[in-house]
Amino acid sequence: MSTAVVTPIRPTFSHAATPAHRPASPRPAVEASSEAPAAKSSGRLRLTRRGRIVFTTLAAAPLLAVAAWFGVSAMPAVATSSSSSVVFEYATIEAGQSLWQLAASIAPESDPRDVIADLMRLNQLDSSTVSPGQRIAIPSQYVGS
Repeated sequence: MSTAVVTPIRPTFSHAATPAHRPASPRPAVEASSEAPAAKSSGRLRLTRRGRIVFTTLAAAPLLAVAAWFGVSAMPAVATSSSSSVVFEYATIEAGQSLWQLAASIAPESDPRDVIADLMRLNQLDSSTVSPGQRIAIPSQYVGS
């Protein structure tokens, strides 16, 4: 981009010169530019592709949030007075007994690690540590083994 600026040279006047003898005021500086002249603004907002994507995303985000909110709250949980028909057998932990020993006694043909994982999941245990007198529900697949 190149720009050329033309500045006129102004002659110096003495005090004796009268306004009638003064030359016409010089024209303002002229700028020559290789850029195209600016287009007239039509008053419309012109967006680039990225601008349209951002604008659409910002406009759609609140609508999606409201739709998600209504979607989650539209299906409330239904509580019933009927009781569950699932019945578990329980084993009571004895002094010195571990889950490994319990798993070996209730399912001797299964891998004890799998049985312990099933026991922990069913009884919602955080660790494999058990205490004497604790009642442990036995998964139905290991009952009768």
